[in-house]
Amino acid sequence: MAKKRPQTKAAKSQLTDGQVPVVGAREPCPCGSGRRYKACHGRAAAHAVAELVQRPFEGLAGECDWVALRELVPAATVELTLKDGLPEGVPSVTLATVLPMAWPALRRDDGSVLLALQNDTSSGDLSRDLADTLRRALVAEPGSPVAAHRVEADGPRLQDLLDPEAAFTPVVHPGFEFWVPDAENASPDVAASLERANAAAIPTALLTGTDAAYWCETPEKNHLRWVMPYPEEKLLDALARLHAAGTSSLGEGTRLVGSFRAHGLTVPVWDLPSAMGAEECEKPAAEFAERLAAALAVDAPLTGEERRARGGLTNRQITLS
Repeated sequence: MAKKRPQTKAAKSQLTDGQVPVVGAREPCPCGSGRRYKACHGRAAAHAVAELVQRPFEGLAGECDWVALRELVPAATVELTLKDGLPEGVPSVTLATVLPMAWPALRRDDGSVLLALQNDTSSGDLSRDLADTLRRALVAEPGSPVAAHRVEADGPRLQDLLDPEAAFTPVVHPGFEFWVPDAENASPDVAASLERANAAAIPTALLTGTDAAYWCETPEKNHLRWVMPYPEEKLLDALARLHAAGTSSLGEGTRLVGSFRAHGLTVPVWDLPSAMGAEECEKPAAEFAERLAAALAVDAPLTGEERRARGGLTNRQITLS
């Protein structure tokens, strides 16, 4: 018979919670307990992953545009303002929809920082993941990308790092040339990534007369996708009232076709004729905003026709996140 292995007591923990580094789930916990990481200090990390923060950008200036840039817009940038100002040697911090080779962030040769918004994240709190990437980018060596990283459950969030009073003004680009100061002299890897990204980008424009409304062009028809800050149930009621009254469109040949649900906000979507560009959307979108404000102010119960309209809108709703 095989000999039984002698029973040994687990080593006494030598590290406090704040000092324990993150390792693989099945590896011995670095605290010295003798248990696997997932059964020891990894429990808190696993719990953080499981708990999804429904509105990660709530409390930030431009929450609706954060959602749009995360889910809908191919190429855009925004200059960010930090609460405590820029560190020495960092001339600027810029949020970008994506970066080459799916880098989470990049510290450029001049010390400036680009932070990517559309990357996969390791926890259920997108704000905390992005804040961790930003903090590491601020101290990275100039000229180097920032790698993906498992985030600690109690780390700061974007709301802790960014100035809540600063303007959040997206600039939508036709392509991804903003990645490099001199695209003609980019490395072969970056040049290939730039070419692929530009080929896949859908032409997109931000309307100037309304908040977080983005026009886009597709081969068959154009669309307007409008991220709205109102509570979902109240917004759906208001859209149903307008739809039942025949006033939910943006003009001839357009129609409200449904909505997305993304990061706790609702994004109504309109089909547009292929000949209707972003400039042609400006006036009807502003007029719709006025009709919507009036509908949002109504507290009366929905009529039968309005309830049917609401059911149709709800059935055509898609959750992105």
